[in-house]
Amino acid sequence: MANVFQSTHPLIQHKLTLLRDVNTEPKRFRELVREVTWLLLYEATRDLIPVERPVTSPMGSTVGKVLVEEIAFAPILRAGLPMVEPALEMIPTAQIWHIGLHREEETLQPIEYYTNVPREATAEIAFILDPMLATGGSAVAAVDILKRSGVRNIKFVGLIAAPEGIERLSRAHPDVPIHIAAVDERLNDIGYIVPGLGDAGDRLFGTG
Repeated sequence: MANVFQSTHPLIQHKLTLLRDVNTEPKRFRELVREVTWLLLYEATRDLIPVERPVTSPMGSTVGKVLVEEIAFAPILRAGLPMVEPALEMIPTAQIWHIGLHREEETLQPIEYYTNVPREATAEIAFILDPMLATGGSAVAAVDILKRSGVRNIKFVGLIAAPEGIERLSRAHPDVPIHIAAVDERLNDIGYIVPGLGDAGDRLFGTG
């Protein structure tokens, strides 16, 4: 899986264990998603290319480096929403685009119900934010939407992936890197990741 980057960072693995725990309540669950998002984005942004810029410190002048690329974060609603705030804390100048998709229960296919993405891309790189890469249907649909707007540099950032979701996204869009905290065993017969962490949206918002 050449384009899949699974983090082995001990802090991520520690926090992921707490996320999986059935006894973790929504408030703590949201906090952990926030913390893991910071760490994953730190790794996913490693190849951004800054440009040199002169800077004067209280003790003298030097040449520093700053980011000039236009960056967008595109959460898949609703579970991707809690990943937005930590993303903005890292890159406060980023644009936020919203992609509303839900999975049809019988066919497991993504249904688009809301999209707020520029008709013509105003960012050079977009990060899709979604805690779970399960069947891969929503991720593929999200990439399709972003590519139609003209984005050519797209990354997927999530917490847990199933091999089936990775295979589907990689087959449809082999140019999209997948940054993930864990690759789990499989999907069950209703399209949930095993062992996973359950329904991320329900656990985030206390609706399960």
